Amino acid sequence: MQLKAINQITGQILLVTGLHIGAGNEEVHIGGIDNGVIKHPHTQQPYIPGSSLKGKMRSLLEWRSGVVGESNGAPTSIKLLEKLSGEKKQLAEIIVRLFGASGDAQNDAKAEEIGITRLSFWDCALNADWKKQISDNNWLYTEAKSENTINRITGTADNPRQTERVPADAVFDFKIGMKILNDGEEDFIETVLAGLKLLELDGIGGSGSRGYGKIKFVDLKLNGEDLQTRLNAIDPFKVV
Repeated sequence: MQLKAINQITGQILLVTGLHIGAGNEEVHIGGIDNGVIKHPHTQQPYIPGSSLKGKMRSLLEWRSGVVGESNGAPTSIKLLEKLSGEKKQLAEIIVRLFGASGDAQNDAKAEEIGITRLSFWDCALNADWKKQISDNNWLYTEAKSENTINRITGTADNPRQTERVPADAVFDFKIGMKILNDGEEDFIETVLAGLKLLELDGIGGSGSRGYGKIKFVDLKLNGEDLQTRLNAIDPFKVV
């Protein structure tokens, strides 16, 4: 096994709707935001953690492959691969090769055969042009969205709260590194594109069922060459 290349997938993430990826704040101030978004500690600018993209994309691909039932909801592992067969096993093994099987040492020989994680997700910072637009117009980086629960009997609003979101139309820079270790692994790009399309169809961050976190990938490139056309045309449920 030899590292043959590290391909770079770059582009931007455009927010179609407001995005909330929580910061895990434990302190709530009276009259303040109940659920803040994650921000850079120095600039206070919001960003999209690479871990959020990786985790959601892997989860959606595992649902697509049909292995979630066999894994009892756990991430696809090398141990699980030993129980699978046919197309389901092939899809699951690509997922493990792309996203890794950290801490799964049940089968050292298989772990050595699979090798290191192929995909590396970068944190996504705000796009420089969009930040300039915010600065020039004296806009805010985030918005406070008021929410509550409606009592079904009285029709009154209960449990009011404010959730912080990055507003729609915000743009983040996006980057993935994809290691190529064996012949034929260039074809893994089809699985990656399917995962990106599933993210567009579903969303990222919290409260997706309430319309949060809908995104669109823009100006996608593979090593500087157009990849957007392939993403736009792909059917993520058609396994090649």
